[in-house]
Amino acid sequence: MITSPHNETLTQIRKLAGRKWRDKLGEFVAEGEDLLDAADAAGWEPTARLVAAGSGLAGEEIAEPLLAKVSQLGSGTRALAIYGQRWAPAPVGPLCVALWGVNDPGNVGTVLRSALAFGAGSVALGPGTADPYGHKAVRASMGALFSVPLARVRKLSELPGRRVGLVPREGVPLAELGPGEITLVVGAEREGLPDAVLAQCDEICHIPIRSESLNAAMAATVAMYEVSR
Repeated sequence: MITSPHNETLTQIRKLAGRKWRDKLGEFVAEGEDLLDAADAAGWEPTARLVAAGSGLAGEEIAEPLLAKVSQLGSGTRALAIYGQRWAPAPVGPLCVALWGVNDPGNVGTVLRSALAFGAGSVALGPGTADPYGHKAVRASMGALFSVPLARVRKLSELPGRRVGLVPREGVPLAELGPGEITLVVGAEREGLPDAVLAQCDEICHIPIRSESLNAAMAATVAMYEVSR
């Protein structure tokens, strides 16, 4: 049982709280039994798995006070694990969602959850987008992170199919979009998609709404639902 705060695994977990170390080590931490169950179901093997002493869960036992200190959950956790990051060599369709400058990790995680729900082939992360392997994004994905392929892209030309930019009140209503392989390109709620990105999109579409706008995750979710119909 782990009883020392200087334990090597605990040191690694503390490092992985920062993106610099996640990028350097190519690993991340998932907390909570539901997330770990989702990883198991998707066939992900952890490099380390810690569980609270006496919990009866599978993994290396650790004294509860030490587990609470490395946990990023406000209520603490009974289990956490370290996994290696997985990146697809390229995004795939027939439905792909590309996030461009979406810097809110909660939105990124929610998009992953919606992508799994509506059968997206992949989620592409463009420049300025939050780390999907950060704590908040992993939690918001509710385990979808372990099932939806992720790819990093720098240019729109790397995206599959017709590139459809989502812009409030511009272009045609999304329901009028024709069939075929599609990548939905979604920008941040406040800034939207840069003009240079829009110029490279094949089509511009909007979701007809009465309010000013939707946040990135909500817009992506509605758009995926409409396209998947």
